[in-house]
Amino acid sequence: MKQAIEVHSLTRRYDDLVAVNHIHFSVQEGEIFGFLGPNGAGKTTTVRMLSGLITPTEGEARLLGFDLRTQTKKVKAHIGVVQDISNLYPDLTCYYNLIFSAQMYGVPKGERGKRALGLLERFDLLEKKEKKFLTLSRGMKRKLTIACALIHHPPLLFLDEPTLGLDVRAVRMMHRLIKEVNQEGVTVFLTTHQIAEAGKLCDRIAIINKGKILALDTVQGIRNRASAQPSIRVSFDRNEGLSPELSALPSVAGVRTQRDHFHLSAGNLPLALTEITKFAEGKGLIITSLHTEEPSLEEAFVQLTGIKAEKMK
Repeated sequence: MKQAIEVHSLTRRYDDLVAVNHIHFSVQEGEIFGFLGPNGAGKTTTVRMLSGLITPTEGEARLLGFDLRTQTKKVKAHIGVVQDISNLYPDLTCYYNLIFSAQMYGVPKGERGKRALGLLERFDLLEKKEKKFLTLSRGMKRKLTIACALIHHPPLLFLDEPTLGLDVRAVRMMHRLIKEVNQEGVTVFLTTHQIAEAGKLCDRIAIINKGKILALDTVQGIRNRASAQPSIRVSFDRNEGLSPELSALPSVAGVRTQRDHFHLSAGNLPLALTEITKFAEGKGLIITSLHTEEPSLEEAFVQLTGIKAEKMK
């Protein structure tokens, strides 16, 4: 399979700060590639280098076959970039923001209006055609920003924290649009600090922290790479005070209390299930729910980075 992006030892320094530290990865054509990490990990700096906005201190990269250092203009002409903050012209209407973007990307004059109207319709913004950008909701601003990045039909799209600050409904809408764009053949490079978002959308994920890539694989591959154990989710008809006794079961490596159930880490699932059943019988308890779960991407992320998942939210 062809590579949309090839990166070798890419580095960016700011005086004594190494924001991105000799990273290596490739992105296959047609995939949604996730760049997952906390704020300050180097995600946005990487996007800014790959999109030609800043120059790498060291290293090489090729995008769509073009050399990032020597063919920067060609790189910019063939990619779309949506930064973490929607930054279109506030006093221009939705339609004229699209027209202006088309001009900037060199779309033929006769094509601009047709493409603009088509994108407004596709992104459910046609009724907002004459509304100024500054009057739009946050979700609509994100949609229009993505539409502007697609006006020249780029084969590669960079999305830097596309759902940042959106409500639940807008996030779902954005996820649907990202999948649709990808299904039409656009390679998507997605940066996010949302673990669940990366797991839901991406074909492969690179986990980056402090400027270094710690893991790169499919979601399942990252789960397997971490030594996270399978777990059991269980609740009883009486849950008070049971955590210490469940922790004492030989096959249970750890217990987390979550509202009305317990989340047990267990290296040996069959043995743990047997012990839980005997525990309940011995205590005169009724098991009201019992589920086994594979290690989550969240658990793998915590093990690989040492960062608690709560700090990513």
